[in-house]
Amino acid sequence: MPDSPASASEPSRFSRFLPTLLLLLTVFGPISMDLYLPALPALTAELGAATSVAQLTVTTCLVGLAVGQLVAGPLSDRFGRRGILLVGVVAYVVTSALCAASPTVELLILARLVQGLAGGVGIVIAQAAGRDVYSGGALIRFYGRLTVIGGLAAIVGPLLGGQLNTVTDWRGLFVFLAVVGAALLVTAAVGFPETLPAERRTSGGFAQTGRDFRVLLSDRVFLGAVLNQGFMYAALFAYLSGATFVLQGIYGLSPQGYALAFGLNSAGFMLFGYVAGRAAERWSVPRTLGVGIGVATLGALGLLAAGLTALPLWVVIVSLLALASGVAVTSPPATTLALVEYPQLAGTASSLLGMVRFGFGGVTAPLVGVAGAASMLPLGVVATASIALAAAAYLVLAARPRRVAAAPTSDTAPRLHAMSPASKGFS
Repeated sequence: MPDSPASASEPSRFSRFLPTLLLLLTVFGPISMDLYLPALPALTAELGAATSVAQLTVTTCLVGLAVGQLVAGPLSDRFGRRGILLVGVVAYVVTSALCAASPTVELLILARLVQGLAGGVGIVIAQAAGRDVYSGGALIRFYGRLTVIGGLAAIVGPLLGGQLNTVTDWRGLFVFLAVVGAALLVTAAVGFPETLPAERRTSGGFAQTGRDFRVLLSDRVFLGAVLNQGFMYAALFAYLSGATFVLQGIYGLSPQGYALAFGLNSAGFMLFGYVAGRAAERWSVPRTLGVGIGVATLGALGLLAAGLTALPLWVVIVSLLALASGVAVTSPPATTLALVEYPQLAGTASSLLGMVRFGFGGVTAPLVGVAGAASMLPLGVVATASIALAAAAYLVLAARPRRVAAAPTSDTAPRLHAMSPASKGFS
C-alpha cells in the first residue's frame, strides 16, 4: 500500500543528527524533575520552608510537564514544530535561571511550574516530529528509542544530581540546568529544521483545536491506547514514589543498595523499551502491547502479595523490575497505536498522550503513602488496580482494529489492521 508522507525515504531530507536531537529533547524536561532531589533537604532548610511545601516544587514541575504538552502540541500542529520548540527552550533557560535565583520557596514553586511547562514542549515536539519524519517500522523503532532515553534519564538524573551536589548547592544545580538548556537551544537553532510543512498544518484557531480534540477522543482505538498508557504510567509513578520507602524503610536497604536496585529497574526499563520497539516491528503491535501488560501484571501482583504477607526482598525487587519493564514494553506499541492514524494532528495527539501519562501519574503517586511508610500494601493495591484498568482500556477500546481511517486527512497513514506482512510490525 502507499506510504504516508512520513515515509521511510523522507528522513533523507533531514540531517542525520535529527534523530539524536529529538531524543535529547525528551530528556531535559524529565531530568528537571529529579536532578535536584539530592539537594531538596538543603533547599528546604535554606528557604525556611516546611517539607510538604518544598515538595510542591516537585509536584508543580510534574503538573507543568503535563500541561505544557497539552498546550504545545496543538500550537505546533498550527504553527509548525521549530518555532514552538525554540520558544519552549528559551523559556526553559530563563525559568531555570529564575529557579537558581529564587529568594523564597513560593517564587521557586512558581518558577518550577513554568519550567515544567517549558520542559513539556520538548517531549511533545519530539514525539510529533518523529511522526512527521517516520512511518512503518522506523516509527516503532523511534518510539522504542524514546522509551530507552526516558529510562536513561531516570538513572542519570539522581546520580548526576548527587555528584554535582558534592561541588555545588541546589542553586548551582539549577544553573547547570540553565546551561544545559542554553546548549540545547543553540543545537536546536542550528540542527532542528521544520518537520511539518505549511501545507500539512491545521488552521482555525481554538475552535479547530477543540474539534481536533473531539476527533481524537471519539476514536476508540486512540482513546484506548491513551488510557492504557495513563494507567500504566500511574503504576510506574506509584513505584517511583513508593520504592524508596519499601526498599529502605521496610527492607532496610542502604542508600547504596537502593541505588543499585533502582538502577537495575531503570536498566530493565531501557532494555525492554528497546526490545519492544524491535519486537513490535517484527511481530505485531497488539501482541507486543499484550505481552507488556502481562509482564506488568505479574509485577503488580507480586507487590500486592508482598503487601499482604511477608516475602523475601528478592521477590519485591523482581516484582518492581517486572512492573517497570512491562510499562516499558507497552510504551512503543501504544504510542504507535495512538499516533499512526494522525500525521496532521501528531502534535495534538502527542499532547493528549503525554498529558494523560503525567497527569495520571501525578494523581496516583501520593496514594502509596496513605498507610504510612511502614506498609507497602497501598503500593501493591495502586499498582494492581492501575494495571487492571490499563488492560481493560486496551481490551475494550483498542484491541479491535479501526473500521475506517479516523483522521480527517487525505494522508494515507499506515493502517495497523490492513498492512501486508512485508510492512513488519503493524499486522
